Amino acid sequence: MSSSPRISLRPEVTDYLKNVFLNKEVLAAVGHQEAESRFQRLLTCLSHPPSYTCVRASTHLAPLEEIRQKLGEELKKQQMCTSSEKEVSVQILPHPRIPDVLLLPVDGPRPVEQLSSEVVVGAQCGSAVLRGANVFVPGILASPKFMKAGDVVSVFSDLEGRCTRGATSFQGMRGFVGNGVAQIDRSGIFCTDVAAKGVGVRMVEPLYQSPSFDGVLPNLAFLQNLPSVVVGHVLGPLPGERILDMCAAPGGKTCHIAALMRDQGEVVALEKIKNKIDRIRQNAKMLQLNSVKVYCFNSTKAVSSNSAQEHEGPPFPAESFDRVLLDAPCSGLGQRPSMSCTWSLKELCSYQPLQRKLFHAAVQLLKKGGVLVYSTCTVTLAENEEQVAWALETFPCLTLQPQEPHIGSEGMLGAGLSPEQLRLLQRFSPELTWDQTGAAAPLPYRADRDTIGFFIAKFLKK
Repeated sequence: MSSSPRISLRPEVTDYLKNVFLNKEVLAAVGHQEAESRFQRLLTCLSHPPSYTCVRASTHLAPLEEIRQKLGEELKKQQMCTSSEKEVSVQILPHPRIPDVLLLPVDGPRPVEQLSSEVVVGAQCGSAVLRGANVFVPGILASPKFMKAGDVVSVFSDLEGRCTRGATSFQGMRGFVGNGVAQIDRSGIFCTDVAAKGVGVRMVEPLYQSPSFDGVLPNLAFLQNLPSVVVGHVLGPLPGERILDMCAAPGGKTCHIAALMRDQGEVVALEKIKNKIDRIRQNAKMLQLNSVKVYCFNSTKAVSSNSAQEHEGPPFPAESFDRVLLDAPCSGLGQRPSMSCTWSLKELCSYQPLQRKLFHAAVQLLKKGGVLVYSTCTVTLAENEEQVAWALETFPCLTLQPQEPHIGSEGMLGAGLSPEQLRLLQRFSPELTWDQTGAAAPLPYRADRDTIGFFIAKFLKK
């Protein structure tokens, strides 16, 4: 049991990642001690949230300052309902380089005393609590035998997925995420014929304090990790262009692209999983974006052999798009906070072939002179820098391009890329600067570096 655990991984996955972060090129550049230190920091920081909550403001609908003021008012109302203090302050900071980003500092880890009455939740639920959420009933795995609504409880995350739903206690590997007040009796959680919904535990002393955005200005303030916002700006969409988002769900990047174009042009969003399509459409409608067209389609098959086709949907003729975003399916090992990942090494390594199939389609669909942006939310070389090296060798028509803004680090050593090529890549590497003690650092330095793990490459098709 720990209030500051490392991410729980299978031993084979830990060994694999260690070999990645202590590869020969890295060891030659920084030495074994620094490389080992970075790897250990990575394992720890992945289980903790970034130090800022990032909000993408809908500046196509209202000025940034107006959105900042409205958001401040809404969050103050929220905190006054849950706080006994008369004066409630909410700090909301505009990002100095990204014109549609607002940052809210996260307070933590805080000195919260663990209680004897314990509720255990799934790892996904525990991660959501660390980012400001309450505990919803479906996430609860175990609770005290006689728990009643109003009881104060400590909440723990099951790090290895071994807690049996309905248990009254659990002594396995777990991580403390804070204290809360039960909103429902135990019998209402586990002993009903109809699955219970809603908030099961309202968090009053979370380990990390950050606002809950549930229902707060949904059309003006969109929760999105900072690197994900950077992707849209790096793509650089212009009004009137036709742009493809190949793996679009849940639609955050799709809608950002359309907003950056001032809703002038066409953004085609493809997603192969049918039940995710409605979410993209709902987000576009909520944000008043009419230029987004959504299709349920497998992007690996998005290239048509018929150059004269007349229908507007997929598959598309080659060279149909001015810009293409390939935010590829990936192992997701950069996501934070993530207290546990139970994937096998085989599962972890299964994404590279799929990413390459998508890359082939992306290059064919891109017009000459067009821009392709490739991104992932993982930390492996195989899915990031190695893919860039492969793409440059496989597609002589592609060249790496500078990125703007470039607020992350350069690419990671180990894939045989030149120093010039690495400088053109953008890797968000929280392990390089992460400090759990919360040592003071100026904005934007800390906000730009204490992020999820993420990777961006920008190509031009000659």
